[in-house]
Amino acid sequence: MSADLAWPAQPVIHEVDTWVWLAELTRRYGRPVTLADVPAEAWDEVGLDGVDAIWLMGVWERSPAGLAIARGDDALTAAFRAALPDLRPDDVVGSPYCVRSYTVDARLGGPAGLAAARAVLADRGIRLVLDYVPNHVAPDHPWVRARPDLFIRGTSDDLARSPEAFVEVDGAVLARGRDPFFPPWPDVLQLNAFHPEFRQATVELLDRIGALCDGLRCDMAMLMLTDVFAKTWGDQAGPVPAAEFWPDVLAQVRARHPHLLFVAEAYWDLEWTLQQQGFDYCYDKRLHDRLAEGDVAGLRAHLAAGVDYQRRLLRFVENHDEPRAAATLAPIERLRAATIAIATLPGATLWHEGQFDGRRVRLPVFLGRRPAEPLDPGFRRFGAAVLAAVRAGELRAGTWRLLDVVGWPDNPSHRALLAWSWERGAGRHLVVLNLSERAAQGRVRLPWDDLRGRRWALTPLLESPVFDGPVFDGPVFDRDGDELADPGLFVDLAPWGWHLVAVESAPSRVAERPERLG
Repeated sequence: MSADLAWPAQPVIHEVDTWVWLAELTRRYGRPVTLADVPAEAWDEVGLDGVDAIWLMGVWERSPAGLAIARGDDALTAAFRAALPDLRPDDVVGSPYCVRSYTVDARLGGPAGLAAARAVLADRGIRLVLDYVPNHVAPDHPWVRARPDLFIRGTSDDLARSPEAFVEVDGAVLARGRDPFFPPWPDVLQLNAFHPEFRQATVELLDRIGALCDGLRCDMAMLMLTDVFAKTWGDQAGPVPAAEFWPDVLAQVRARHPHLLFVAEAYWDLEWTLQQQGFDYCYDKRLHDRLAEGDVAGLRAHLAAGVDYQRRLLRFVENHDEPRAAATLAPIERLRAATIAIATLPGATLWHEGQFDGRRVRLPVFLGRRPAEPLDPGFRRFGAAVLAAVRAGELRAGTWRLLDVVGWPDNPSHRALLAWSWERGAGRHLVVLNLSERAAQGRVRLPWDDLRGRRWALTPLLESPVFDGPVFDGPVFDRDGDELADPGLFVDLAPWGWHLVAVESAPSRVAERPERLG
């Protein structure tokens, strides 16, 4: 199979911390494991049924200079020890976002190892996603000495006034990388998005990286927007260019790599802007935060946005920058409900290696080893079953609708319920979630005009809430179409309860539960 795989609509991406993963495989198999020789069963563990792409996070050559800075930073060391109490010096391997060279690190298998991994994934029908960091590079990146004009420049006065924000390299004063809301990062130097030669250098670099993978996740992509960059750097960036950074860069790279997918890490409600500038998908941090906060009204308002916009968002409940979902979305019933939500919303979805194992410790990206934790095999079975069921039902290839849920004057519990449907051809599916710690009742108004005059079978795709055995053989609920049309499907859900069902014309009487679906 060719390594150039066409992307499906709304893909499912699984992020893997490459260094940590390979180190654990090395310990498991008692031999060095690199990207060149990952055992098939290890690929099985991350290439689950329903996964369209694997994001190998952190494959590029890390900076020795950045590593020295990290090891000497007391605040970072404290964070490392909080995550890994038995921290050893060699556990600190440096930040994958302090890139010395966009060459695959030899310790991970080098370029040949990455090529081998991509070929194995392609044979499985899985695409490869890599990182690109547009905003900054390591202090020992070759551009620092060979092309200092590509960086934000400072003066000796800047260095004297703000030594935390500037550094001198071979007589040139260069700015440390930053975003406008936080202090400068001590281990990276700031590239100049307004410099025309930097834009062309970016195209050439992405052309080379684009030949190695099927998609790129662009770190902090919104920092390169003209308004953001101008507010961050002012006159130090030079004249404001007439054109935005991303549209021209992405267009040139796509002309050379038509199937290359671009994902923007994006915040500050700039997702739509980056979509318009050419990104296929943008992080949906707002959805993540509202799920974590339990803000059902906010979620409902967020999901009322245009479907075309939502289909180009990347949904997640955790990634390497966020706390582990098992820690923030306890109890386990709440985590299951959030998993169902992410898996069945429009847009791309992002899952994080270890998420389905119930890992609770967020590991700083500087570390090459994570702590031993008790794992949850039941939740792993659940997560794998959800991805497989959504794939088998072809939910994400259809038409999505957010549905109204109504209640009664003396029972406002329906406000905790969210519901949506998927439809593709004759296939219809319904998702209902109770995103609260209390039982909730309501009626879901289904969107189909042909419900009346027939009975309908609602067949769960997953059995809830026990997943120790088969998960596809839940009870079938029989409902009258006239009731489904008006006043709507009655649901009664336990705290954090959910339904994921296929809606089909009932061929005959099935197990009837007339009072409630719950």
